Amino acid sequence: MESNSRSIAKAISYRVLGSASTALIFYVFSHDAKLSLGAGLVDSVVKIGAYFVHERIWDHISYGRAKPPEYEI
Repeated sequence: MESNSRSIAKAISYRVLGSASTALIFYVFSHDAKLSLGAGLVDSVVKIGAYFVHERIWDHISYGRAKPPEYEI
């Protein structure tokens, strides 16, 4: 099981890259730095939250996880 703080750190590091990409794409199309930075910021906030929720949901799903070994007493 992952901790909440690990999920948050992963979400933030992933979104830095993703939001920089969004801002760059906005800039290429709009040539407006202020609009591009705003889009990148909004993208970060929304998608960090979405990723965190996604991680928490998947933490409760056993699909694809190895079963813990059964111990006999």
